[in-house]
Amino acid sequence: MNKTAFAVLSSALLLAACSKSAPPEEPVRAVKVMTVGTDSFATTYEFAGEVKAQVESRLGFRVGGKIIRRQADLGQRVQAGQVLAQLDPQDYKLAADAARAQVAAAATQRDLASADYKRYKELRDQNFISGAELERRETTLKAAQAQLDQAQSQLAVQGNQANYAVLVADVSGVVTAVEAEVGQVVAAGTPVLRIAADGPRDVVFSVPEDKVAAIKVGMPVKVRVWAQNAGLEGKVREVGASADPLTRTYPVKVALATREPPVLGATVYVQPQGLSAAGVQVIKLPTTALRQEGRSTAVWVLDKASMTVKSQLIEVATADGNEAVVASGLQPGMLVVSAGVHVLSPGQKVTIYQPKVAAALSPPAQIAINPVASAAAATLPLAAPAAAK
Repeated sequence: MNKTAFAVLSSALLLAACSKSAPPEEPVRAVKVMTVGTDSFATTYEFAGEVKAQVESRLGFRVGGKIIRRQADLGQRVQAGQVLAQLDPQDYKLAADAARAQVAAAATQRDLASADYKRYKELRDQNFISGAELERRETTLKAAQAQLDQAQSQLAVQGNQANYAVLVADVSGVVTAVEAEVGQVVAAGTPVLRIAADGPRDVVFSVPEDKVAAIKVGMPVKVRVWAQNAGLEGKVREVGASADPLTRTYPVKVALATREPPVLGATVYVQPQGLSAAGVQVIKLPTTALRQEGRSTAVWVLDKASMTVKSQLIEVATADGNEAVVASGLQPGMLVVSAGVHVLSPGQKVTIYQPKVAAALSPPAQIAINPVASAAAATLPLAAPAAAK
């Protein structure tokens, strides 16, 4: 009998050890939910820009040489006709002297040929020489005259070359850049100074590829000057046809409609009116409702029938303060978990969080303690033995 009971007990223990324990149920979490709706949203795009002159010239010498003098500095105002820089003129003076010598030599040859022609013409009139001989003398005179004309033209060129060794301002304006210094050898056409001409001013800014198609020539633009906190008006004057190879943005120039534009180089903020939209109805969610799922953005959508959540991918268009503007993925009326999104899993059961009303607590009773009585009570056990003694 004992053997039978022992066998039954052993079998029961063996079966209990082999059976798997049931996995613990996933806790039902309380979550905050919100109903998806639409809200008004005003889109305004603002770009940082810089005030520049409509005409900005990069001035350089028309001949090459060594710079021996620069008479204009960065930020200096210059007037039209003012000397800005000068090259070493020695070589050009020597070339001009050589050209003058060539003119003198050619003039002598022309005078000699002219005198010969006159003598031979008189001889031909007296029939002392043939007509062919007179024609040769006439040809010699014409060749000498042509050489003189060539020498005079060369002298004029050399004179111009000497004059080109002096860099003169074409317009009145402000020097915005110095690109060459004294002692530097420059080639013809190398920029030495940059001058922003007096006159109308532009605001130059850049826009990304996805916005450039909406900007048209003549579009009104609001301009805010950062330093003065003043507002100006302008119109788009030019839109770049090609993107910058580094930033992949397109340059846009805005003509300012004011007689007192900001100073050159001032920082301004530009708001193209064609990119602004007011009163657009969009779906907004608090940023606490968003979570990252791989490379996408997702939210938890509550199925009220089964009280479970499922993941829903969305596309965020932009941010509006602490809210995200949803471009796609949601429809008005959906229930979205707005808090506690990082502790949920697909298909998990949840309950809607209901805030509890805090119970009013009565203030604790104040207990008055008599310090004298307390001291007497504390000394009483010590006095008792003395009295007993």
